[in-house]
Amino acid sequence: MHPHIKRETERDGGKGRGGTRKKKIGSSGSIFSNAPSTTPSTTSTANPYQFPRRHHAPTMTLTRTRTVKSEDDATKPVSTATRGGATTAMRLIVPLQGLVQGSGGLVLGSVIPCALFYFLQLYLKRNRSGPTTPPPTPPPAGASSELHRVQSRSIISPRGSTGPAHVSSRANSIAKQSDGPYFVGLGRVSEDPYDETSNPDGFVQLGLEENRLSLDLIQDWLAENAKESIIGRDISGIATYQSFDGLMELKVAVARFMSQVMENSVFFDPSCIILTAGATPAMEMLSFCLADSGNAFLVPSPYCPDLDRDIKWRTGVEMIPVPCRSADNFNISITALDRAFTQAKKRGLKVRGVVISNPSNPTGNLLSREILYSLLDFATEKNIHIISNEMLVGSTYESKEFVSIAEIIDSEDFDRNRVHIVYSLSQDLSLPSFKVGVIYSFNVNVLSASRKLARFSSISIPTQFLLISMLSDTIFIQKLIKMSRERIHRMREKFIAGLMQLGISCPKSNGGFYCWADMSRLIRSYSEKGEIELWDKLLNVAKVNITPGSSCHCVEPGWFSCCFTMLTESDIPVVMERLSKVVETCKSHS
Repeated sequence: MHPHIKRETERDGGKGRGGTRKKKIGSSGSIFSNAPSTTPSTTSTANPYQFPRRHHAPTMTLTRTRTVKSEDDATKPVSTATRGGATTAMRLIVPLQGLVQGSGGLVLGSVIPCALFYFLQLYLKRNRSGPTTPPPTPPPAGASSELHRVQSRSIISPRGSTGPAHVSSRANSIAKQSDGPYFVGLGRVSEDPYDETSNPDGFVQLGLEENRLSLDLIQDWLAENAKESIIGRDISGIATYQSFDGLMELKVAVARFMSQVMENSVFFDPSCIILTAGATPAMEMLSFCLADSGNAFLVPSPYCPDLDRDIKWRTGVEMIPVPCRSADNFNISITALDRAFTQAKKRGLKVRGVVISNPSNPTGNLLSREILYSLLDFATEKNIHIISNEMLVGSTYESKEFVSIAEIIDSEDFDRNRVHIVYSLSQDLSLPSFKVGVIYSFNVNVLSASRKLARFSSISIPTQFLLISMLSDTIFIQKLIKMSRERIHRMREKFIAGLMQLGISCPKSNGGFYCWADMSRLIRSYSEKGEIELWDKLLNVAKVNITPGSSCHCVEPGWFSCCFTMLTESDIPVVMERLSKVVETCKSHS
C-alpha cells in the first residue's frame, strides 16, 4: 500500500503579478480538481483530465494558473490550453509518471513521460487550427505594390511539381509509335524537296499520293472564277454557321460529278451523302459507326500505308491484312478472305467488315463485276459490312470498264444497309488541300450518326461555295476529266518505259497514280530486311523517295510503289539517272 503524501506549494509575486500552483495527491482512489483561485476576475482554471477509477493506483490533480501583466499594467489570465495543448499534455503525463514510478522505475518514470510529452507537443503543434503568426500588416499608402500569392491559391497549386504532366494512354501510345519507312521518306522530302530550278539536288518525291498533272487547268479556272464564286455571294451565307455535314447544294453537285466521272453508270442520291474534311475523316467516321474498339476489318493487301492510322488510331479498330499474291496479279481472293475470317474468329476477334479499294491502291487493279458479286455474297454470309474506297475512279484509263459497287446493289437484290462508299475530290480535281471527302451510305443509322460526327470535320463554307461553282461548270468538268485521264496514262507509259530500261518491270494496271514496281532482283536477301536496305539506298544515295512494299503489308519482298503523277515529263530522265546509280551498285554486288 502506497504512503499518503500531501504536498502544497504556493508562490506569490505581488499583486497582479503572482500565480498559484497547487498539487494534491491523495489515496481516495479518485482524481479531482482543486478549488479555483481566489484572485478575482484574473484567473482561469482548465478542466482536469480524468482517468477511470483504479483501486490500487495513486491519484493526482493538477491546477495551473498563470497571470501576466500587459503593457498597461492590466492583469490578464493566460490559459495554458492556448499554448499548443501543453496543459492537456501535462494532465496526461503526470498521472503516467505516477503510475510508472509506482512500479519502481525511477529512470523509466522520467524518460518515457518526457518522450511522450515531446511527441504529443509535436502532434498538437502540427494539427492546431489557428495560425501561429499574426497576419501581415498592409503596406503603407504610396509604397510600391507587388503581387503576392494568396494563401489558398498556393495550397491549391504548390510551386513544387510532384511529377510530369499526365497525358492519356491513347496519346502516349500514338506519340511513342515510331514512323516506318513510308513516313520517314515523306519527312525527308519535306525537309529538302527537289525543284528543277531552285533545288536540283533535293529529294524527289514518289511516295505521296497526289496528282499534279492537272494543276494548270485548275489554276486557270480559279483565276477567272474564284473571286466571283465567293465574294459574289451574300455575306450572311458565307460568314454564318451552316450545316456540319455539308450544304445540300454542294451535295447535289458532288452526286452529279460522281455520276459523270463514272460515265453515268450509276445515280447517286444527294440525301445519302455526308461531306467531311477529306477522305481520312470519312474513313474514320465509318469505322466508328460500324465497329467497336477491339473489333477488326479485313483488308486485302497490299494497301495504302495511311489506312492503318486512318482507321485504327482513334477508333481502336484492328486491321487484318489479307495477302494477295503476284501469281494472281494481286487480285482479291475470296478464299483468302474466308480463311482470314476464320482465323480471326479463333483468336477471339469480331470481324465487322471488309475494306476494299477500287481502283486498288497501290497496284492499280480494277475490281471486276464477278469479284464484286463474290464480295457481296461473302459479306451477306458473314453478316458484315463492305467499305469501298472509290476515290481514284477519275484516274482510270485504257479500255477496261470501271464498275462501282453502288451499281451492283442497284441492279441486284442485295442488302444496301451493309454497303458504304468513300470518295474524295482531292485526286480527281487535283485539290488535296481543299479537304473534301464523301460518305455515301443507305444505312439510316450510319447517316444519322455521321451527320452528328461531322461537327469534328466540317468543310469551310467558302470552300463549299467555290466547289459548287466549279462543279456546276459542266464544260470545264468534262474537259478536266478527259485531259486528266490522258495525262495520267501518258505519264505512266513514259515512267514505265524508263524503269524497263533499268531492268525493272511493272505489272499491267488500269487506274491510280502508282506504278507497282518489282525490284526483287536488286535486294541482297529475299526478305523484308533486304527490301529495307534497298529502300535506304534509294532514299539516301539516289535521293528518290519511294514506298517499300512492306509498308503496304505486301508479303512478297522487293515490291515498291512509285507515284508518277508527282512528276513532270522533264523530271523523268532525272529520276532514271539517279535510280541507275543504285541499280548498277546492286548488280555489281550480286
